[in-house]
Amino acid sequence: MRFGLFIPQGWRHDLTEVAPADHWDTMRSLVRHADTATASDGEHAWTSVWVYDHFHTVPAPTDQATHEAWTLMAAFAASSERVRLGQMCTCMAYREPTYLAKVAATVDAISGGRTEMGIGAGWYEHEWRAYGYGFPRAGERLAALDEGVQIMARMWRTGSSGAFAGQRYRVDGALCHPQPLQSVRVDGLDVPSIPLWIAGGGERKTLLTAAKYAQYTNFGGDLETFEHKSRVLEAHCRDIGRDFGEITRSANFNVLIGSPQEIADKEAWLESVYRTHTPEKADAELDSWRTTPLRGTAEQVAERLTAFRAAGLEYAITYFPNAAGDRDQLALFADEVIPTLR
Repeated sequence: MRFGLFIPQGWRHDLTEVAPADHWDTMRSLVRHADTATASDGEHAWTSVWVYDHFHTVPAPTDQATHEAWTLMAAFAASSERVRLGQMCTCMAYREPTYLAKVAATVDAISGGRTEMGIGAGWYEHEWRAYGYGFPRAGERLAALDEGVQIMARMWRTGSSGAFAGQRYRVDGALCHPQPLQSVRVDGLDVPSIPLWIAGGGERKTLLTAAKYAQYTNFGGDLETFEHKSRVLEAHCRDIGRDFGEITRSANFNVLIGSPQEIADKEAWLESVYRTHTPEKADAELDSWRTTPLRGTAEQVAERLTAFRAAGLEYAITYFPNAAGDRDQLALFADEVIPTLR
């Protein structure tokens, strides 16, 4: 199993205790930590670092900072040497796919071939409307995702979008040079491309798009949900004739790790943040932390991840409360959880 680390960027009110002038130094320091940190087995702890693609804070918009994802991707690329760089996940409609393909290819060049493309249909309605994107019905957003992924894949693999006329996007000859430095396996051949992570668990559309185009998926929740979505994805692969084993399945996890007292302290910090900044939605946010599968001692967290691994999970992307101010929890996870899941 591989592990990714979410870097606090403000979206989840995780920079509220950091002075705005120090936000970048805080994020850069954590990226460099992930770039070099080793686990107790002597291996690198983290395979990748991640941010969210949002403009307004969650669970409600506030005046707290939310730093833009692809600007951070370029900055992270220039600030690190090894760790891979992802977004969970880029909203397809926030940038035209031609432009997004070009941006991602540039970040891939800056990083030396370390970019991941997490992509989804988008959901945060307030954000869509506030930024002037409207809010199309779900079917239209999912169709845009499918079309946009096709356009990006063409540009990365051939250097040109060619002529594409879909329901949402119409492009003709958009160039993408240089092409990505890395490659993916398609029909037995290695072709230039940034790996595609299709995020979301929609069973009729999103997982079908993943079956057709993804190198990675990202869905989850509890173990039962992960197992069910995996079966749906496998059925789509079978229907279109794709090898299910070509797709790496990932999931995101909130992590509350430590002794009962340490977990209580972390919950108290979370409650303070939510009650201060989004009091009307604090209870729901706190409930999501109380029910996260990765809650408990290091041994308990490792045991639960082992069950997910048995169900086919190969990549866990982790979010820790107050990572900006508490690296002890990262060290505990790296030393006592990660080596048991290698």
